[in-house]
Amino acid sequence: MSKLSPEEESRLSILIIAELDDWGVSNAQKLSLLALPSGTRTRTIHRYQQGEPLPDNSTTREHVEHILGIAEALRLAYPRNKQGGKLWLNRANKNFAHRTPLAVMIEDGLAGITAVRMRIDCSYDWFIDEQNNKNNTQ
Repeated sequence: MSKLSPEEESRLSILIIAELDDWGVSNAQKLSLLALPSGTRTRTIHRYQQGEPLPDNSTTREHVEHILGIAEALRLAYPRNKQGGKLWLNRANKNFAHRTPLAVMIEDGLAGITAVRMRIDCSYDWFIDEQNNKNNTQ
């Protein structure tokens, strides 16, 4: 992500917390999904919900970028059913050893988040596949 203005940082915090709320994610799970620094208390989520910018570190930024990618892919996959994405995230999936995609993201960290994104977002999957092919031919 490019450098954002303070207003954009504030809107991003509100947006990402609202998205995770829509998915039915608890505050403790949000800490994990956003890779917030250890020792961050769950009540801190309320400040982000009100627009305090998320920590400016590469790990949190990477998690946010993937979560936003997943959210957009879910909107595209379920354009007429706002709850469709939430249902998909919370339903056991054979592609994830019968775990829910949300559990995969929480339990497996960044690897789980990218696995879920690759499963739901075919354009991201193609991009990663293309990058891997380029690296294998060099």
